[in-house]
Amino acid sequence: MCVVLAACSSAPSDREPARETYSGMYTITARPGLDPLVINRIHEWTLHVETPDGRPVENARIMVEGDMPEHQHGLPTKPEVTQNLGNGDYLVEGMKFNMPGAWELTFTVTADAGSDAATFELVLE
Repeated sequence: MCVVLAACSSAPSDREPARETYSGMYTITARPGLDPLVINRIHEWTLHVETPDGRPVENARIMVEGDMPEHQHGLPTKPEVTQNLGNGDYLVEGMKFNMPGAWELTFTVTADAGSDAATFELVLE
């Protein structure tokens, strides 16, 4: 199983891309807990959220959505942030991909600056 994880503006080989949110309120770095990612295995991810000037965002609420646009369906699970790990790091549990192909993961962050989101593209082969 091969995986390419890319923020829309990052090189496909980047394993831990940082992605600025749509309105520029935050920068999110997404790191899968499996390497390589495999189909049909529940796993976790670690997110790092910071302000544009590099300060960690503490006590954020983060929503996780996964979508497979070509097939018009989402993830078979409902991943969620289960722990604030401190220093802007958050643990997402319950991630599972049920088939190869192009996926999009959207993380919506709500904190003191407001609510903003970023989408990462993921291709499982």
